[in-house]
Amino acid sequence: MASDLKTSAALGSVFESIDPDNPDFLSLQRIVSTMVPFGTHSGAEITEIGPRRAVVELPDEPYILNHLRTVHAGALFLAADIAGACAFVGALASRLSTVDTLVLRDARLSFRKPALGRIKAVGVIDPNDVAAVLAAKGAQRLDVDAKALMYDTAGVLVGKVTLDYVCTLVAEA
Repeated sequence: MASDLKTSAALGSVFESIDPDNPDFLSLQRIVSTMVPFGTHSGAEITEIGPRRAVVELPDEPYILNHLRTVHAGALFLAADIAGACAFVGALASRLSTVDTLVLRDARLSFRKPALGRIKAVGVIDPNDVAAVLAAKGAQRLDVDAKALMYDTAGVLVGKVTLDYVCTLVAEA
């Protein structure tokens, strides 16, 4: 499976069609849905991107289960990472044209209960980090913290993930 996204291009170039003054979050959702081939392969579905959060759902399918018949930790982490990155995209929709990269540097996972059924990962970005990126001038490298909370079909919290990203910005044109 090949991706149309070239790793040498700035991340912001993928979002050229998005109006920074009036971002279309459904268009953002469609764009990012094609960016992570492994997410597509696993069945992870981006169901919401907005200015305050993003939601990624994992299907209730046997191929993402472990030997205990609960959702595999790797699938949970994938959903959390995608939710965190999509929360970044939504929160910084007005500034995406200046984003060169967003790279996960570190993550901490805490699994609370066995994950059963369809899983929903809700990602949010630290508001202080959003403000720092929005206020940044010129080419910079910034830390961006996110978290994702994962819930099962009954709404039970099954996991928490903190995500530490590094964001690089290019100078505005």
